[in-house]
Amino acid sequence: MPSMRRIKVFGLLLFLAVVTLLFWTASLRQQQGLDAETAGDFYQKTVNGLNKKPSSAGGLGDDDDQEVSKAMAQRLKEAAQVAKDNANTKAPKPDPPSILVGVGSAAEGASERGVAGRKKFTASEAQVPVSEEETEKDHKVDAELNSILKKSPIIIFSKSYCPYSKKAKQIFSQYIINPAPFVVELDEHPLGSQLQEALHVMTSRKTVPNILINGVSIGGGDDVAEMHRTDILIEKIRDLGQKKIDVKRRPVEVEIEDESHGLR
Repeated sequence: MPSMRRIKVFGLLLFLAVVTLLFWTASLRQQQGLDAETAGDFYQKTVNGLNKKPSSAGGLGDDDDQEVSKAMAQRLKEAAQVAKDNANTKAPKPDPPSILVGVGSAAEGASERGVAGRKKFTASEAQVPVSEEETEKDHKVDAELNSILKKSPIIIFSKSYCPYSKKAKQIFSQYIINPAPFVVELDEHPLGSQLQEALHVMTSRKTVPNILINGVSIGGGDDVAEMHRTDILIEKIRDLGQKKIDVKRRPVEVEIEDESHGLR
């Protein structure tokens, strides 16, 4: 027959087993209830999400997303405006009407002519049409100037009434030069003013006389007089003539009957 001590131990174990079983069954019921509640909540949220209509702010469904979309749109609009303002700032401003009036005239276009009088146009003037008459006149000036420069290695552009021109021609008459210098009296030439304008651009000298040796200007009356006085005129002619010009001083004893002797 079992002892009293063993009966107490067995009873205690049985009591513990019953308590454990009760706690386990209670926990199991609670877990099943939570799972059912969680499944119901997930189902309800899914149904609500599917039934919710997208908002007008890019398909976002809540107020925070709408605010973000609005802020992004505003920043894009501001960036586009800044880029537009920068482009307008960098763009060149059109010339005022006062500058465009009269473009191509002798008054404003004289300094814009190229070599031999050809008209050069800036970017703002390129849109101004050039008349056929002006183009034809430019071609005539080009052709005439090129023709003159072929006459002789030494060209004296002069005016018949100019005392400085007479002085330069008188000095050259004191030399024997071969080929002889060629004289152009601009006041007697039909294109004299246009030729003088072309020479201004070509040589940076706008007055007469204008003496050219192989297309290079050596100056005017005073310049030639100084070179003659210092005995360097012959050296200058030979240097620019590149052995194409034979020059020497005319003997003093030979009387010069005509100041333009030796010139043609």
